[in-house]
Amino acid sequence: MADTRHDKPAGAMHGVIAAIATAVDPRGEPDCARSIALARFLLANGCDGLNVLGTTGEATSFSLEQRRRVMSAYADSGLPLDRMMVGTGAAALADAIALTRHAAELGFAAALVLPPFYYKGVPDDGLLAGIDAILAATAARPISVYLYHFPAQSGVPWHVALIRRLLEKFGERIVGLKDSSGDMAYAREAAGIAPRFRVFPSTEAALPEARSGLFAGCISATANLNADLCARGYHAGDAGALAEAVAIRKLFDGKPLVPGVKALLAHIHGDPQWARVEPPLADFPAAHRAAIIAGYEAVRAKRVA
Repeated sequence: MADTRHDKPAGAMHGVIAAIATAVDPRGEPDCARSIALARFLLANGCDGLNVLGTTGEATSFSLEQRRRVMSAYADSGLPLDRMMVGTGAAALADAIALTRHAAELGFAAALVLPPFYYKGVPDDGLLAGIDAILAATAARPISVYLYHFPAQSGVPWHVALIRRLLEKFGERIVGLKDSSGDMAYAREAAGIAPRFRVFPSTEAALPEARSGLFAGCISATANLNADLCARGYHAGDAGALAEAVAIRKLFDGKPLVPGVKALLAHIHGDPQWARVEPPLADFPAAHRAAIIAGYEAVRAKRVA
């Protein structure tokens, strides 16, 4: 299915985007080879794009140097960076600037920027000043910016009124929003700010509204596991495939999502190393693991039948 958004600025992405997991080696370092192998698999099996080093990618559990190393490994892999946005948000403004500049120099399509997240209840003027500094620091090599709205984790929201101010002040450098709030009313309000402002809810369930043109697609943790089903739902309007994709997502309700996704990746790819997470996350409990594997296999068996 073609992207129905009328205005496509630089860095515009669309469709099924996996918030790709980052493999971790036994020393607690990012395992770039495994991560890139997964990226290659996802792009070949339904993903229109990838969100590298987001929440599912455990970005804020890695150091500045580790994050740069992961980004550089993607750039060296030959994978299409024009289909990838990379998380560059950080608590320290200087770190966010350094990461965003590195993403721009490497050629990623866009940067996904969390608000600085240590201080809570900060004024919109402070958040605007932070974005101003990031954009000024990357003016020589501009990179499109998506705002990352995840108040349950960051504690700092991107208010709709502030988004309007950012678009008025910075124009086309602010391309869109990843909304991980779960508040669909907020996502719809944000999508209505401007035709060119591209909103990605974090659930596959939003794909019918993406097909209608309201959203640009979805950026989902569970697209690591069900990208083929999501693609059938989005591109072909296959309601059954989409229902199965959503059923896989619902397997994680009430369970820790990132360790769960990695545990199921380990099962799907026959590679126990994928189950490893970076502290402070902890391994997925064995009882949960058995339940999600059984549920996943049941959904897949239904499709085969």
